[in-house]
Amino acid sequence: MAAYTPTALKAELNERGWRMTPQRETMLKTFQNLPEGTHLSAEDLCDLLDKEGEPISLSTIYRNLKLMARMGILRELELAEGQKRYEINQPAPHHHHHLICVRCNKTIEFKNDSVLKVGAKTADKSGYHLLDCQLLIHGICPPCQRSIIPT
Repeated sequence: MAAYTPTALKAELNERGWRMTPQRETMLKTFQNLPEGTHLSAEDLCDLLDKEGEPISLSTIYRNLKLMARMGILRELELAEGQKRYEINQPAPHHHHHLICVRCNKTIEFKNDSVLKVGAKTADKSGYHLLDCQLLIHGICPPCQRSIIPT
């Protein structure tokens, strides 16, 4: 999987019968310029774009987040129960997974190439085109363990 550029996104959208809108290009560039480890909800993205003077309606953001996730450009993550967040889908060697505390929602990113290799092999064997492969591990972080287990 290669990193998406506005030109690549435009070509893929055109191939599927869709247009490259200024909103889609703005959203792509915003995700590409986020610091590593940043996961945005639709509302977070809306607020960020407002602050940057690039207002996009929340409904447009939701529609385009779903579209870009289906295309494999963004990763849709459920890091906390019922709360979807998005990040740019990085190609190897930047591909990563998440370890999430179920009490405080602290999220740690980690790399593990074997997960991606198994996912790619399984997809290929079944004739699928791999868009994303992610592992979410849910646990309880050390500070939360200390707060629930008296010493």
